Amino acid sequence: MYQFNFSLSEFVQQYWHKQPTIIKGGFKQFIDPISPEEIAGLSMEEEIDSRFVSNLNDEWNAEHGPFDETLFENLASSHWQLIVQAANHWHQGVASIAEPFKGLPQWLFDDIMVCYSVEGGGVGPHIDQYDVFIVQGQGKRRWKVGAKDKGQYTENHRTAALRQIEGFDPIIDQVLEPGDILYIPPGFPHEAIRSSQA
Repeated sequence: MYQFNFSLSEFVQQYWHKQPTIIKGGFKQFIDPISPEEIAGLSMEEEIDSRFVSNLNDEWNAEHGPFDETLFENLASSHWQLIVQAANHWHQGVASIAEPFKGLPQWLFDDIMVCYSVEGGGVGPHIDQYDVFIVQGQGKRRWKVGAKDKGQYTENHRTAALRQIEGFDPIIDQVLEPGDILYIPPGFPHEAIRSSQA
């Protein structure tokens, strides 16, 4: 069972709905509960919501699953990301990550999305209007978070499937390692990029 390496009550008092923060080593002795092969397998199931996002040469494309196994036979070595929505409904190990968060208002809980990215992969800069907790699994990922949106960010239309913004100046710019937790309140722009250098 997963356990926090910090006080949830102190987190709520200091950061909840106030400001984004990174909690290094947020989970004690963290072990990623799902493998890349399992994520690929879930994305091939008819009833599971999944997406494949690519951005080679800044040409953004997003496809919805289910995917055929042939997709994974000829993948580029960089600039793509595989996403599975509500993975906690289909994978018990992923579901167990939600247990320590039950001290927060559960009416705000939606689901756990899992992503597998290669170098250069991501979904671009964007803004969510809900609380986001990022738990870093295998590998490392660089995350940037900007100041809260007060109408200063411009949405672009590089692809209809992704609601991206033009960009932002980061107030957080750090590399997450396995077990690290990034909290992003509603309205703060953010972006992640997988890099071999992180």
